Amino acid sequence: MYRVDLNCDLGESFGAYTMGTDELILPFLTSANIACGFHAGDPHVMFNTVKLAIQNDVAIGAHPGLPDLNGFGRRNMDISAQEAYEMVVYQIGALYGFVKAAGGTMRHVKPHGALYNMAAKRQDLAEAIAEAVYKVNPELILFGLSGSELVTAGEKIGLITAHEVFADRTYQADGTLTPRKEAGAMITDQQQAVSQVVRMIKEGVVRSQQGKDIAIKADTVCIHGDGAHALAFASQIRSFLEESTIAIRAVSGR
Repeated sequence: MYRVDLNCDLGESFGAYTMGTDELILPFLTSANIACGFHAGDPHVMFNTVKLAIQNDVAIGAHPGLPDLNGFGRRNMDISAQEAYEMVVYQIGALYGFVKAAGGTMRHVKPHGALYNMAAKRQDLAEAIAEAVYKVNPELILFGLSGSELVTAGEKIGLITAHEVFADRTYQADGTLTPRKEAGAMITDQQQAVSQVVRMIKEGVVRSQQGKDIAIKADTVCIHGDGAHALAFASQIRSFLEESTIAIRAVSGR
């Protein structure tokens, strides 16, 4: 039987600004990546999102990003490996406090946005992030772009890793995500998203924008919580996966 985790980036509201529909989308998920205050989120939002995840029996993960609220953590920054290490340790610790206080368990870490994409290609950043996760808690699972440097670094240091694929993004021939600034980067059609997810899980391939199938491993599927179609995608994808006898479960630890 095929098995996959369904995750979403949540807790990305901030102050008076509301982002996404966390409470509505959580029942369709098995994992939640919760923003830690650098690219989005604040103490109140973190507190509430952790509580909601626990109430819905959804696995909790830290979602550390670059310190760029204005750019939502999606703009590249010229950071060193040491800075990446420190940012990730800091943000994991911040969310861990709320998870511990609420009686929950932190299960995984998934970098956000530009930090995630830079670490997919840059070995030094990937190794720094993997080390940060390992030093905080070697039992944490590291989520990274399928086949990326981040997953490789996690496996090398001894972490359990999850190869992540995307329901609402298109791919390039080298396995990277199409940059958001380019045409066709986002998938807005529900049927296209569902079809892409099923192929990645069952066939281990995804069609690139260059028109060729590329090999891919799908341990966990991401739906972006800030996307306009996030709730509809989550509902539709979950229903279709269940109809296709694909088990939907959080990534297992040791």
